[in-house]
Amino acid sequence: MATFVYEAVDPSGRVVKNKVEADNEQVVLAKLQDQQFHVISLGEAKAGIKMQLSGGKAQKIKLQTLVVFSRQFATMIDAGIPIIKCLDILESQTKEDAMKMVINSTRKDVKGGLSLTDAISKHPNAFSKLYVNMIRAAEIGGILDVILDRLAGFLEKEMEIKGKIKSAMMYPMIVLNFAGLMVLALFMFVLPRFKEIFLSMNVEMPPVTLALFAVGDWLQQYWWMALIIVVGSIIAFKQYGKTPKGNYNIDKLKLKVPIFGDLNLKLSISRFARTFGTLISSGVPMMRSLEIIGETSGNAILAEAIVNARTSIREGAKISQPLAACGLFPAMVTHMVDVGEETGRLSEMLCKVADFYDDEVDAMVKGLTSMIEPLLIVFMGVLVGFIAVSVMSPIFKLVSSIH
Repeated sequence: MATFVYEAVDPSGRVVKNKVEADNEQVVLAKLQDQQFHVISLGEAKAGIKMQLSGGKAQKIKLQTLVVFSRQFATMIDAGIPIIKCLDILESQTKEDAMKMVINSTRKDVKGGLSLTDAISKHPNAFSKLYVNMIRAAEIGGILDVILDRLAGFLEKEMEIKGKIKSAMMYPMIVLNFAGLMVLALFMFVLPRFKEIFLSMNVEMPPVTLALFAVGDWLQQYWWMALIIVVGSIIAFKQYGKTPKGNYNIDKLKLKVPIFGDLNLKLSISRFARTFGTLISSGVPMMRSLEIIGETSGNAILAEAIVNARTSIREGAKISQPLAACGLFPAMVTHMVDVGEETGRLSEMLCKVADFYDDEVDAMVKGLTSMIEPLLIVFMGVLVGFIAVSVMSPIFKLVSSIH
């Protein structure tokens, strides 16, 4: 008899982690299902590893792959094809190896008697908690094709927003990286040549020029130290971000940085509203929906506000009240939520909020792109001009002394 570690959602919506002894996984799953638990992950305690893929090492599934999977799955279910046959077809059509392994494992589990929800919940690398809970609601309501289509639309919107931000930041990042390499080459190879010329001619150099030459000398001798400092700083920042306090402080900073803080906030509100609206319209209970949103929000400040909102709702408050009290959500958002609660159209209002903020993010990204380009040109001009003047000053002094 082996010991298994499981993570599951109990009937009240609370996430439970525990150990249980059984002969095999199927016995554990049967026991948990009898208790109306929804299994998120399951694995042997001695292995210390949650079940992921049959190959052992979990790989992150691309968002585009998941969109195609959901859309095709929805079409086949709508056509009346049985789930196992759908998964068999999807496995044969999928080109990505990681997704093929996930579908293969899911098909075997469903064929072995597991529900689709329990089968996909064993693959958190592919299916998020949002995805799993929406499939659970779909199976309960018998509307799997509708929910899969809704999930595909939700994921497409996520992908579209991420794509816009990445494409908008591509040009500035390329320019900045290229400029950094050029300045580094200038300090390490060009300025030392000028220094040799000035020293051989005994030219009096101003402090700024001496400082630039000193930086060039240091980079020539200790370039490896500069590399260690940069790489070490990045690693230290990432490690700090993994700690609860560090993650909280970094997320707080993200919302306070000028211009980009406003963009991050709008992105967070858009994601919150769209996720919440999608879950509610799919039949997921409000308290469970808020728990999922808190876990998948991607921002510790927003997650904290959602936890406080859940507490207030348990005490009888309307959802719009704690959202307004936290100070993160603009009045327009809380008023729309309030109207949605009053009229029984909360999911519709949340989707309208999400669409509005998606447009806001789109307009802001376009504005940032048009603003960053001239700023980069000005920055590079000032930097190159400063270095040129610092190097040319001794030459002017030399020419004036000759006359």
